[in-house]
Amino acid sequence: EDSEVGLCKASMELGTRSRRRSPEPGPGRGADYLSALPDDLLLLVLARLGCAAAAARTGLLARRWRGLWARLRDLAFRDVAFPSLQVALGRVAVPPPAVSLLEIRVPGKIRPAADAVTSLLRAAARLAPEKLVFGLTGHLPLQDPNPAGVDLPCFHRATSIVLEWIPFVLRAPAAGGEFPALLKLSLTGCKVDDLGTLLSLCPRLRVLRLKSLIWLGGDDLTTVHSASLQELVMESIWTHRVDIVAPILKQLTLSSWAEAQVSISILAPMIQNVSWQWLYDNGTIGFGLWTLEKLRLQTAQRQGQLPSLLIHASKLV
Repeated sequence: EDSEVGLCKASMELGTRSRRRSPEPGPGRGADYLSALPDDLLLLVLARLGCAAAAARTGLLARRWRGLWARLRDLAFRDVAFPSLQVALGRVAVPPPAVSLLEIRVPGKIRPAADAVTSLLRAAARLAPEKLVFGLTGHLPLQDPNPAGVDLPCFHRATSIVLEWIPFVLRAPAAGGEFPALLKLSLTGCKVDDLGTLLSLCPRLRVLRLKSLIWLGGDDLTTVHSASLQELVMESIWTHRVDIVAPILKQLTLSSWAEAQVSISILAPMIQNVSWQWLYDNGTIGFGLWTLEKLRLQTAQRQGQLPSLLIHASKLV
């Protein structure tokens, strides 16, 4: 009981007004019919709150509700500080039953240490969620040339993983690690140590979305090799070389800008839909009195339409 009260107090770090614990039903106060419902129905009520921290605070209202939140299969922690998250994840029982969704969005008031992020990801992996959303809201990628690293644990049951704005270098699991069930992977605002190695650990990956990524390494090469990939989206990528090998890729969306000439190699014989837009800094590529500003290629959206190629250029004064 004491540990549950401690968890509830920790979850109140969200900045909400403090609440007094409601007295237990007693003479003259009427029966607590809601708390008399079966656990399965109470869990449905808690699930409607859409927030694990809010569900945990219901334990302050009545003893009957204490600990029930930890049995939710969809767990969302938004704007909860790191210490409270460690406590909360430790309260959730290891599957079965399985966790369907685990969403963790940490506020950007204080930048956590890389070790703390690694520890929290390991705690998340312990729950074996089917879908994982992990984001450090408001934390921009570090510009440090030697930033600290975060080790990604293996999520063996996850079919979808979304990682956003992690201000450290993401390192793939060690040899032997794999994401055997992963179908969708989305990385936004992250630094990836070795994207090629990470993708090699995802044998069933179908959809890959990359946005605002910064790769490390002197060769500045972005490698996407996947035998299973069917949809690839790359937006706002800082790279000078792109190498894509995807035998069954059907849809490609590529949108970014270049400060210098970019080398792009694509081997995708099954491609059907392409949306390609590349922005160039003034003077990056010139021909005669003209300098290239934007290049856009779009395949036909409907049967009977023709593909389009748009070239925007400006004349040098």
